[in-house]
Amino acid sequence: MRHASSTLKKIFADTLHREGGDNAPLLAWPLVCGSKVAERTSAISYADGVLTIEVPDATWQQQLHNFNPQYVAALRQMSAQPVNAIKFVVKNQAERPSR
Repeated sequence: MRHASSTLKKIFADTLHREGGDNAPLLAWPLVCGSKVAERTSAISYADGVLTIEVPDATWQQQLHNFNPQYVAALRQMSAQPVNAIKFVVKNQAERPSR
């Protein structure tokens, strides 16, 4: 099963590179973070190399911040758009930026 998973990730990454456009980092987030984290978070915007992720609370914000380097590295492999940083914002505490 692991082989199929890595093959699917490669296919998805190749597709994002070709056709993801400006939304590629937003589309890649669920695959990069995994299904459990994706259930509780939302990629809400991408601009100037920064992907903004909405999280449920400050605990999630801090915990995910600790994984920032790994997430950025994975997003760089998945997306043709440059991802230099991830900003985690707590839901309902900041205005959602427009996409």
